[in-house]
Amino acid sequence: MNVVFVAVYGLLAISAFVVMVRLLRGPGALDRIIAVDLLVVLLVAGVAVATAMEGHGAYVPLLVAVALLGFVGSASAARLATIQEL
Repeated sequence: MNVVFVAVYGLLAISAFVVMVRLLRGPGALDRIIAVDLLVVLLVAGVAVATAMEGHGAYVPLLVAVALLGFVGSASAARLATIQEL
């Protein structure tokens, strides 16, 4: 199973690198907001993999808190984008 965890962490790292490129080179503010939201999702996925690797649910409250913060941030950004369009 260690090979699977290493492969998953590798794919998460590659994804984070691609998202960071989008964050730095994004043509607009909404692209950057989406990139930050995706970084939060990748963080939650990384902590979930760590939880699965350790075999106990000590990080589940952290997963819930970070996921809720990511959702609230995305909803706020979407609300701000719709207000600014008007």
